[in-house]
Amino acid sequence: MARLAQTAGLTDIQQEILSTVRDFVDKEIIPVATELEHRDEYPQQIVDGLKELGLFGLMIPEEYGGLGESLLTYALCVEEIARGWMSVSGIINTHFIVAYMLKQHGTEEQRDYFLPRMAAGDIRGAFSMSEPALGSDVSAITSKAVKDGDEYVLNGQKMWLTNGGTSTLVAVLVKSDEGHPEGTAPHKSMTTFLVEKEPGFGEVRPGLTIPGKIDKMGYKGVDTTELIMDGLRVPANRVLGGETGRGFYQMMDGVEVGRVNVAARGCGVAQRAFELGVQYAQQRHTFGKPIAQHQAIQFKLAEMATKVEAAHAMMVNAARKKDSGERNDLEAGMAKYLASEYCKEVVEDAFRIHGGYGFSKEYEIERLYREAPMLLIGEGTAEIQKMIIGRRLLEEYRLQG
Repeated sequence: MARLAQTAGLTDIQQEILSTVRDFVDKEIIPVATELEHRDEYPQQIVDGLKELGLFGLMIPEEYGGLGESLLTYALCVEEIARGWMSVSGIINTHFIVAYMLKQHGTEEQRDYFLPRMAAGDIRGAFSMSEPALGSDVSAITSKAVKDGDEYVLNGQKMWLTNGGTSTLVAVLVKSDEGHPEGTAPHKSMTTFLVEKEPGFGEVRPGLTIPGKIDKMGYKGVDTTELIMDGLRVPANRVLGGETGRGFYQMMDGVEVGRVNVAARGCGVAQRAFELGVQYAQQRHTFGKPIAQHQAIQFKLAEMATKVEAAHAMMVNAARKKDSGERNDLEAGMAKYLASEYCKEVVEDAFRIHGGYGFSKEYEIERLYREAPMLLIGEGTAEIQKMIIGRRLLEEYRLQG
């Protein structure tokens, strides 16, 4: 069957990587995804397979043991993985963001220490911005770091930490007043700390507790947790980049590429929903013929396919812009917004095509129907994306004189 969402201009290496990932998804993820998701079971065997394929080091430079591939290659791999099971793409996404932040902003010592082991998948990354009393308003964080000799003491509570239990390295954003007098703009008094820990739950190092998993409607399998710091001591050489006050910019850079990733996830889930819908429409008969032959269903399939294509094109454009070294917050915001909204709509249309069977846990579309809403809020809500897009448009189209 011809596939939607093809990407022009890929190199032979990119095509080979994508073909390998696609085969892995079809053989190792799709057959077991729904069963594992219903049990909320961490997909260890799948993760081990991704590690063997080298995907944990896909964008890490070759000098650190990675594959040194582009954001576009990574995003297209994420699209394929999310097509199989979105939770698996979440497992590698937070790892990828931390590796990207280290590559872009870390000191030489930090890159040499972390990146080779991250490329091998021996260190698994997670990052933490949100807190219980806030969501998208990052400037309102209250977690704090106070300098004490050659260390910082961190206190506070973080929320919605993907890979909170399985990760061994967490990039944590906190306030740090040291060197930033009272009255300094909030975003200029934040620092990112690289916190190493043991995997698991409970007290994973002195002063750091990872409570049990948060029970979620969807996006199961991957562990989502809180993170509680109570007198957590972190050496000064674990300030990302070696300089306080740069945390907000570092995190936003990571989130920017993360938005391309979320757009890719939306594309992958939407593509899978279309595949399920178009297949079922040809199998299910009503009034003496397959429902695919009814004009109403054909219209629905046409709309779904068009949305899959449009979201994919915007995601690819945002990734290529970032790879070129240009600013891409406008394109990333647009891609994340459109892909997540279209994903929700395509999944719902596939759900409607399935009729009553779509409500049954026996059918895969039921899982997708619970997964799609997470994309509407992950890496910034639709409203946040619209704010970013609107402000950037006004910058570009500002009246002169």
